[in-house]
Amino acid sequence: MDHAAVLALYDRDMREGARPDSSDARVERTGGVVRHIGGHGGWSGVLWSDLDSVGADAAIAAQIAYFTGLGHEFEWKLHGHDSPADLGERLTAAGFTADPEETLMIGETSDQLLDVTLPDGVRIVPVTDRAGVELMVEANEKAFGRDGSWLRDLLLARLAGDPDTFVAFLAMAGDVPVSSARMELIPGVRFAGLWGGGTVEGWRGRGIYRALIVHRARIAAERGYRYLQVDASSQSRPILERLGFAAVSTTTPYMYAR
Repeated sequence: MDHAAVLALYDRDMREGARPDSSDARVERTGGVVRHIGGHGGWSGVLWSDLDSVGADAAIAAQIAYFTGLGHEFEWKLHGHDSPADLGERLTAAGFTADPEETLMIGETSDQLLDVTLPDGVRIVPVTDRAGVELMVEANEKAFGRDGSWLRDLLLARLAGDPDTFVAFLAMAGDVPVSSARMELIPGVRFAGLWGGGTVEGWRGRGIYRALIVHRARIAAERGYRYLQVDASSQSRPILERLGFAAVSTTTPYMYAR
């Protein structure tokens, strides 16, 4: 895989040429910025920017004014290859708070179409209704140690309004959810987005995370997606590297809430 070429394709498909991630969301392009305004329970923020040191501060102020005017908290999704080089410092000075840096990793869908074996008694099931959503929230809260209310809102909204562009799965050990993951399948792009993969402590290191990647890769391949994209934490990156994913940039969520 040509990392530079794939990163450029990712920027064109998923950032500069972004499409709404749900039927009630929209994408707007203004002043060298591409922003996404999420629908109910959805994500709002800046996806891409083409700024220089002269105009960056004014562009940041314009986005703050726009989103706060909507009453939205929002994220400026900064990538390590964005310009100007001090954009992160400018965002901090404007009142944003940076979350931990993650690694943008991309893999070929075809490379993940392998046979995997789940631990005895564990099965993968789709999340298709409110009961499944509650189990997924339970698994997510146990895996990541934080409140999952936002995930409940997102899942219920997406299952109701956009079931064809969003899939979610649980790994169940009997009646107990031990892992969960979801995938975005935006029409017209070449990248399927893998999100939320997390396994409950005590079940880690047993191949469940890997199995959920393979399961989603098969669906992505069936629907014509060539690449899989992950914003990987420091815990996930080594696993994904062993699976053949390449680190092509970094991502840092800069959050604005006032």
